[in-house]
Amino acid sequence: MAVAMVTTAVRQTPTIDEPVYVATAEVYRREHSLRFNPEHPPLGKLVIAAGTAFADARLEPGFDGNQTELGRRLLYESGNDPGRLMLLARLPVIALTLLFGLVVFAFARDLAGALGGLVALALYAFSPDVIAHGSLATLDAPAAGFLLTSVWLLWRARRRPLLCLPLAGAALGAAVATKMSMLAAVPVLLPLAALSTVVRYRRRTDGGPGSDGSPTASGRPAASPTPRAARLLWPALLAAAGVALAGIAVVWASYLAVDPRLRWTAPASVPDAHGLRGQLVALLPFPEPFRDGMLIQFAFEDAGWEGFLFGRHYSGSLWYYLPAALLVKTPLGALALWAAGAVALVAVPRLRAAAPYVLLPAAVLLLAAMSGDRDLGVRYAVFLPMLLAVAAAGAVAVASGAGAAAALRTRARWRRVPGATVAALLLFAAVSSLRTFPYYLPYANEAFGGPSNTHRHLHDSNVDWGQDLGRLADRLRERYPGERVWLVYKGSGVPSHYGIEASDPRKVQPSRVRGLLVVSNSAIAKAEGRLAALVESSRAVEQVGHSITVFRR
Repeated sequence: MAVAMVTTAVRQTPTIDEPVYVATAEVYRREHSLRFNPEHPPLGKLVIAAGTAFADARLEPGFDGNQTELGRRLLYESGNDPGRLMLLARLPVIALTLLFGLVVFAFARDLAGALGGLVALALYAFSPDVIAHGSLATLDAPAAGFLLTSVWLLWRARRRPLLCLPLAGAALGAAVATKMSMLAAVPVLLPLAALSTVVRYRRRTDGGPGSDGSPTASGRPAASPTPRAARLLWPALLAAAGVALAGIAVVWASYLAVDPRLRWTAPASVPDAHGLRGQLVALLPFPEPFRDGMLIQFAFEDAGWEGFLFGRHYSGSLWYYLPAALLVKTPLGALALWAAGAVALVAVPRLRAAAPYVLLPAAVLLLAAMSGDRDLGVRYAVFLPMLLAVAAAGAVAVASGAGAAAALRTRARWRRVPGATVAALLLFAAVSSLRTFPYYLPYANEAFGGPSNTHRHLHDSNVDWGQDLGRLADRLRERYPGERVWLVYKGSGVPSHYGIEASDPRKVQPSRVRGLLVVSNSAIAKAEGRLAALVESSRAVEQVGHSITVFRR
């Protein structure tokens, strides 16, 4: 996984979101100012800054443009090496993603032993989506990994609450301090903290001396115990409150780490807080820039977006977009193991206690992501390959007969059949992932034609996020030297920096567009008018990185 992510990080040019995060991280580090990218909390960008600190990048202080212009200035207009700077920005995210793999292993081992842990780790390590987004200087993989860590620590708190509950709260706070969308998990994780405390309390009290009114060690009858519900209520409430306070503290700490004086002037892009959403945001116990950032996010949701699914270009959003996109973007073997593991967590008595911890956060976060108006990619659900890899350990437990012998009641030779099936599915997932190397962003499974056909089903960060501009430059130099190039590129890269001299075909008459027409696949998916006519009347020659199509006219 490390080799795959580092190789991907070296070969890909900046994706659409990365320059903003990297430049904001530099402003955090140099100027201790929160004025850029307020729609996302600081922690993920502080992680990125841990890498850019070694770049010795040049950026003049007091830049007064917008955050997109800031990213372009840092990467392409200040004399920096964008390739080296982006690699250093991506390395801390890669390191975190690898560490989260150890959390997957530890969590699954708790549920199904070492074999289950290894199977879960393999599913995680070969997940194309985790590799793709874990190798970028973005926020999706760190936020999902911190959430996974919090869930695992809540599970561990069933035995060691005093140690694990504060750490679970800190991990939950880290997730929220990276992406605000992780707030959707709070109503699930706080009750789980209470549940873990109740389980631990029952283990300590049930059956102890005097716990049932029997004589104590002194020979005298124990005092009548308070009702069980009342006995358990206060420890449960204190546990949930402690986790919440730890999380709030981490969010505050992330802002104070950028600016200890917390200087903040709300930008003009912050909308007025109206209605129920505005009232709820005002009640959040977080710094003012966090609350203003949430209002900006709400404005983004209402801005009006376009989507593309299975060849259909549409306005707005589809409620089933994310489940459909996940069917395309997940290895078939992983889908089967996810489903088998989820069923095992619910059906096998020994595993059933883990179902609320693994399946409930995944379901709630997925429903929250499905309710959004931006159908832009499965990166909004990258927590699923993490949590459901853990769930897949349940299938291993059943296949090996661990904890399920009484339920299966089959001969030993039949128990080996599910084990072979699990191994075959895992191998299928691994081979499918290896075949897409090093093009992980445009991955699609075999049922949908593989990565070369992803652009026929999906767009944006599912296939074409601007990552192949450098590859395009190399291809044009190698195969089409001296030819006239017309380019429609969707991304944050600057084509001229990579030696691409091209014109925009949408600004001239179609009859003048002759030579090579190069179009990002996301632009093709949403093409209308003149661009659509140009694409339809051109002959496709080849694809670059499965994200850019080269036509000849």
